[in-house]
Amino acid sequence: MSDLLDDVNGIVHEPTQQRANGGIDLTVTEVYTIDSPGCIDFGGGELESAELTPHPRVWRDPDDDYQWWELSAGTYLIEYNESLTDEALLQPRPELVERGGSHPTLRVTELPRVPLSVGGAGLRLKANARVSSLLPV
Repeated sequence: MSDLLDDVNGIVHEPTQQRANGGIDLTVTEVYTIDSPGCIDFGGGELESAELTPHPRVWRDPDDDYQWWELSAGTYLIEYNESLTDEALLQPRPELVERGGSHPTLRVTELPRVPLSVGGAGLRLKANARVSSLLPV
């Protein structure tokens, strides 16, 4: 058992999400479409959030427990089921990268929404899919 496990809350299924290297896989709870740009200025007085809309989900099979996001090429924001209370390294899982998706590798102390880049063929992503990993620093 890793110390990182003590720093992650909201784990969906611990035996599946624990990694042999002491890391924890993270699961997607929401995918957002970016509808209008945010603003960033020098002093922070004109800082504005981008407008986001939850991306629609679809049933691929009526017997499924969870719906799917069918993502076209582009950039989205993803939100995790889990939360973090200490420092860790956040990186995309190879399974995501090998299917044309990616997000930045970040050193984090909490889990922000992360930009997800989807390649030209698109990506089908099931709710609660494991797309990222946290590693101890």
